[in-house]
Amino acid sequence: MSRLSIETPGRAQTVLSWLSRDMERRISASSSGLCPVDMSLNFLRLCHAQTCGKCVPCRVGLNQLAILIEQVLDRTATLETIDLIESTAQVIADSADCAIGYEAAHMVLRGVRGFREDYEEHVVHGRCICGLSHPVPCVSVCPAHVDVPGYVALVREERYDDAVRLIRKDNPFPSACAYVCEHPCEAQCRRRMVDDAVNICGLKRFAVDHAAPAAPPERAADTGKTVAVIGGGPGGMTAAYYLSLMGHQVTVYEQRPKLGGMLRYGIPDYRLPQEILDRDIDHILSAGVRVHTGVSIGRDLTMEDIQKSFDAVYIAIGAHNDKKLGLEGEDSQNVISAVELLRGIGEGQVPDFTGKKVCVIGGGNVSMDATRTALRLGADSVTCVYRRRVEDMTALSEEIEEAMAEGCQILPLQAPARIEADEEGKVAALWTQPQIISRYGRDGRPTPAGAQTKEFRIPCDYVVVAIGQAIEAQPFEAVGIATRRGAIQTDLTSSVPGVDNVFAGGDAVSGPATVIRAVAAGKVAAANIDNYLGFDHKIRCDVEIPPAHMTNTPPCGRVNLKNRHLSCYRGDFSLLKEGMTLEEAQQEASRCLRCDHFGYGIFKGGRNTEW
Repeated sequence: MSRLSIETPGRAQTVLSWLSRDMERRISASSSGLCPVDMSLNFLRLCHAQTCGKCVPCRVGLNQLAILIEQVLDRTATLETIDLIESTAQVIADSADCAIGYEAAHMVLRGVRGFREDYEEHVVHGRCICGLSHPVPCVSVCPAHVDVPGYVALVREERYDDAVRLIRKDNPFPSACAYVCEHPCEAQCRRRMVDDAVNICGLKRFAVDHAAPAAPPERAADTGKTVAVIGGGPGGMTAAYYLSLMGHQVTVYEQRPKLGGMLRYGIPDYRLPQEILDRDIDHILSAGVRVHTGVSIGRDLTMEDIQKSFDAVYIAIGAHNDKKLGLEGEDSQNVISAVELLRGIGEGQVPDFTGKKVCVIGGGNVSMDATRTALRLGADSVTCVYRRRVEDMTALSEEIEEAMAEGCQILPLQAPARIEADEEGKVAALWTQPQIISRYGRDGRPTPAGAQTKEFRIPCDYVVVAIGQAIEAQPFEAVGIATRRGAIQTDLTSSVPGVDNVFAGGDAVSGPATVIRAVAAGKVAAANIDNYLGFDHKIRCDVEIPPAHMTNTPPCGRVNLKNRHLSCYRGDFSLLKEGMTLEEAQQEASRCLRCDHFGYGIFKGGRNTEW
């Protein structure tokens, strides 16, 4: 008889593996609309089942924690029970013999401290705060709270004009966002519990590509109030659009020759063609917004003069100044910032990288845009250097994958050390210090540390720096506007503390972020500026949403957008990604579970019809 045999997974193990994948998918789709106390209990039970059970803190303590949390959900607990949960979790975290037990208790501890008000709401009123305020997951995680199920249902009914009208209630950049949005809504789509998220962004693009040009929107009666918006990017133009619809006279001051901000001067044409962006801007201007381009605050106009001339001011200048590496050789010729590179191309100043070797430093979306753009400018090779791992990059995974597919190289765990220049003062090479991934930091990502390895030399002709952006703060600091670490300080209403009639938002406040977050900031500012001026206007849309279809929604694969096949990317800045066909859009829209109607969404009617 043989001592060993080839093992094959039995039926039980196969089914268990399938259940594990199903559980992983459900956990990843868990949204802010789900009860955090209930989720903590279920995570705790899962972790408890994974412990070895040898030590008392895990074997006994975790079970007692589960019983206490059950009492909170059953409304048999008191407010003192919450304190007991916290102290018990702390004791287990301090005394558990292994990391599994410690992490299980620490997870409960973070939860009871992070959303204590939910625990208290369960004890006192027997209900969940999150379930009341965020009934539809995809809507709740969209920064602008766009009615996603509504416009997906309209696409299914082939009512594309109405779909775009519905989107514009919360986002006046439907076309631009359809092409470049990071679609956080898809990460929390409940369809992921069945198979995969609905391609929400792809359906939005199908709607905007097939909708007819919209008529100028109707404005409320003139209020006699004036508002200045400094910055013509997505945040500034969003605020200008909604304030104009509310009846205020809005004037936008933009430093560049054209409107659009980083949408025009930071995103390459192969991702967002200029005519697509102009479609949104033209509609915004049709609302009666006045524009002055080529105006720089501090040079052509002072902030003090603008404050005196307008009833309210909204600062949405973005973050267009590049950050420096602080390395030896950074002042060498051919060291340029990604912002400078992309902005120059947006203004028609296209450099020639033919036959050159290019190194891009950074791991965000801007670095990916610069990397793929350098290839289209004729570079012989493009290497993106990042000090963390590829999986830690903040750029969209699809952008990273497409950059690699186009022939760009990603070089992770390499921290820039110095830039070598030749006799003429031009870049000759980038030297990096290899890194080793280490402990997790406060941002939830493992931090890199210098490895005990000699420096690595990367020969190159250009170094493109994409490590972040800052604002030009001096003109605003002169009137008492506080800044910190290159960002304007505001409260949650977008108001600038201590400065009368001034509001601010977008990248100038948050630092470099996404288009949809800038839009959300402009929407918040518009509502609060309207209140500051003494009004309470409502933005609404009278589009009737189609009723939900009764269907068993069987598992179905997700339709992904395809890229055009190109044998050579040099010089080709035409749109790369193709839209859906009608057949694909119909199938994809039918995958929506209509959380605005079925399940917990129906308790609030599933949607907010105005804001």
